[in-house]
Amino acid sequence: MNRNLYSLLSERFPSDRSQTVLEMPDGNRHDYAHLEAMAGRYAALLRKLGVRPGERVAVQTEKSPNAIYFYLGCLQAGAVYLPLNTAYTKSEVSYFLEDAEPALLLCRPESLAPITEIAEAAGVSHIHSMDAQGNGSLTAAALELAPSSDIEPRADDDLAAILYTSGTTGRSKGAMLTHGNLSSNAFTLHRIWGFREGDVLLHALPIFHVHGLFIATNTTLANGSSMIFLPRFDVDEVLRLLPKATLMMGVPTFYVRLLAHPEFTREASAHMRVFISGSAPLLEETFYAFEERTGQRILERYGMTEAGMITSNPYEAERRAGTVGFPLPDVEVRVADNEGRMLGTNEIGVLEAKGPNIFKGYWRMPEKTAEEFRPDGFFITGDIAKIDERGYVHIVGRAKDLIISGGYNVYPKEIELVIDAQPGVVESAVIGLPHPDFGEAVAAAVVRTAPDATDEATLLTGIKGELAGFKLPKKLFFVNELPRNTMGKVQKAQLRESYKNAFVT
Repeated sequence: MNRNLYSLLSERFPSDRSQTVLEMPDGNRHDYAHLEAMAGRYAALLRKLGVRPGERVAVQTEKSPNAIYFYLGCLQAGAVYLPLNTAYTKSEVSYFLEDAEPALLLCRPESLAPITEIAEAAGVSHIHSMDAQGNGSLTAAALELAPSSDIEPRADDDLAAILYTSGTTGRSKGAMLTHGNLSSNAFTLHRIWGFREGDVLLHALPIFHVHGLFIATNTTLANGSSMIFLPRFDVDEVLRLLPKATLMMGVPTFYVRLLAHPEFTREASAHMRVFISGSAPLLEETFYAFEERTGQRILERYGMTEAGMITSNPYEAERRAGTVGFPLPDVEVRVADNEGRMLGTNEIGVLEAKGPNIFKGYWRMPEKTAEEFRPDGFFITGDIAKIDERGYVHIVGRAKDLIISGGYNVYPKEIELVIDAQPGVVESAVIGLPHPDFGEAVAAAVVRTAPDATDEATLLTGIKGELAGFKLPKKLFFVNELPRNTMGKVQKAQLRESYKNAFVT
């Protein structure tokens, strides 16, 4: 049996290929027949250009239907899809091209001249463009060809994609994801999130990331249903189109912005089957405010580039604020200490995971790959977590964000929860900064509801009785907003860099 992800997904496409797969904000619709034709044309073009199965195809272009069809065409032809964040600079792209050695690069027309220089230096054979409407030299060349119906035979262990991690603790690593990794996640999530006939996903996520490309898109295609395809999140546009949808996947920022809009009411969301959140921690305040406003509980889940989804709050049973639910049915998780010894209920340690969703390793980094896996096959996620008495997983923070102050371990999430609960506080980010006496000192960047909502003395007094002395921040920095990446994750490395000299005399 062909285990090519595209083959497995296409088996679930509706028998009537005239059914809608993508609906654009202007009402224009693309059907499954068009999807198959365009994917087939892109696959035919890749073969004509001599791109062989297993060779990499790098893509840095805007979100469009043709960008999705090209992703599917790459799968169909057996190429390895390499999506690149549209915010990456020329020098960053240069590193990815030199490391991955793609056979083809697809970029935006306005980037063609500067990117061509570095692509040619990296030995890229073919360079094409695609704009925000999906037009450009790649699509023009593909439209000259008849669609190919041949789907390259692939095994579960064959590579389908490489996604580079952010590289906040060193140079970026290419996580190798197989057809088996992606199909496992797609079909498991399709089942546990209750996908059904007639579902419509509101898709406002970027497609250079696991969340928007693999989770949102693959699960929808696995259901043979449709997506309302927005180029980006715009709260007014989302509210206008929400009545046409039954489910939505987003980052916490999406839900914060919806709650800030007066037209987002219980009636406006009454027809929605489920709201799913991920890619960054969902504040408990947001969880409860959303429930109070809509009567619905956001379904928070947890995953990462190297594994897709690992855990999820349940669709039918209780969704608990501050947790990321249970491991997926085919995934095992455990909490261990730094030596790999398993810890007990509610003990804090590093979360480890094992299952068919776990990536194959880091591209051309066998030593790094070996470091990240235990001898029994468990992947060391680098996330600090605990598992409570009911089996819910709680993410406490990232291992790299752990603060060791005066010899004591300090977990930022614990302090952030206390700070965030104080009057006048919107949210906070706790970091460790170099300190001459303690090695690291606890500090916090805080966003207030208003400039005069609270001050350092008031805030420290409020949290003093709830935290051990060594956990109390030695400095507070009031900021207008926390720095975030495109997926809404707080960039603590940027905060550490900004305030690195705060305790230096």
